[in-house]
Amino acid sequence: MAQKHDVAMKIIVMGAGVIGVTTAWYLNKSGHEVTVIDRQPEAALETSCQNGGQISVCHAMPWATPYTPALLLPWLLRHDSPLLVRLALDHRIKWMTRFFYECLPSRTLYNLRQIINLARYSRDKLAELRLETGLNADFVERGILHIYSSKAIFRRAIRQASLMQDLGVNRQVKTPAECLTIEPALAHFQKHLIGGTYTPADLSGDAQKFTQGLARICAEQGVRFYYNTSISALLTEANRITGIVCSENAPARTLTLKAQAYVAAMGSYTPLLLRPLGIKLPIIPIAGYSASIPVDKHHTPPLTSLIQDEFRLVFSRYPNILRIAGLVELNGYQTTLDPKRYRILINHAQTMFPNGGYYEQARFWKGLRPTEPGNNPAHLGHTRYSNLFNNSGHGTLGWTMACGSGQAIADLVNNKSPEPDFRFVPPH
Repeated sequence: MAQKHDVAMKIIVMGAGVIGVTTAWYLNKSGHEVTVIDRQPEAALETSCQNGGQISVCHAMPWATPYTPALLLPWLLRHDSPLLVRLALDHRIKWMTRFFYECLPSRTLYNLRQIINLARYSRDKLAELRLETGLNADFVERGILHIYSSKAIFRRAIRQASLMQDLGVNRQVKTPAECLTIEPALAHFQKHLIGGTYTPADLSGDAQKFTQGLARICAEQGVRFYYNTSISALLTEANRITGIVCSENAPARTLTLKAQAYVAAMGSYTPLLLRPLGIKLPIIPIAGYSASIPVDKHHTPPLTSLIQDEFRLVFSRYPNILRIAGLVELNGYQTTLDPKRYRILINHAQTMFPNGGYYEQARFWKGLRPTEPGNNPAHLGHTRYSNLFNNSGHGTLGWTMACGSGQAIADLVNNKSPEPDFRFVPPH
């Protein structure tokens, strides 16, 4: 049952991805009148569409670590690199400078603590939401297995597992034989397998199916959705937002929507929306690819969600699909598919799982991850405008952190302190 807030407000959430819809859910539960705006014809058609699907609390290491700079140069010189950089010489240089600062050991540890605290809380909130709604999003609760084919990287992973154990996270080191017991489909990859780390509490699921299902439940409970609606401008007066100018596609018209509070949850596009207001979020779009491979009873794809470390590839299983995701690309807001890049996904998948599915029927996708330099969404919470809140910057962990971030933002709107030990932006 909804827990009503003392004073119900009209609140607009900008964005109908997994972050925006979960935010709307928790705001509605606390008794507010919620409206969600999105330029797409339905929820979860951008970053939340066909991602890797992992809810990976225990594998949520920041990209920015003391080891990262040594990896970057070899990656930049390889045509099949997990990382492709096509950056213009603009503000992204400032972001990269900050990224290297976040690689310092003290910053890595700080970011790791922040990520774990919010992600673990979020996983708990997701479990509560599933019990309350019965929402089915093809969840697979077999843990997540991180596999290694490099001795040096595996040694580093053992140290990381020990650190996470110290932080209260159950990340277990596994031998090759134990990895095969967890996921027998790795038999074809056995000769390359050095070891693994396993997190039994983690899970995977279909983020798009979850988001669209939750959006339908929200609509049934009174949340209003404006789809096919682009935001043209935010109206301000003094230190408050007074309205949103929108352009509807069908019917074609311009309208101004007003509320008492506003939440920006537009992922990589949030910085573009807020920059004219003088809010400069250190978020850039980092693209990722995925391939969805049809499977049937004749195939032997993995059942456990996997991370192949050397190429930073994610494998997740849905009822009739094997999803492969990965390949970081820094190329601004470019979302055009590069055939060379998605061919890399298929080649690796076929090497690891020769009978993994109908590879020739793969469907490809590319999405933008809203990423801060420390991979920690450090700017969640208040902004310089008293009634505007930011819920963007989760990088690859939007699905992992969605429920926790949504509940936390609802708490902040309600002038409450969020539960997780996370440094949300305080009121100005």
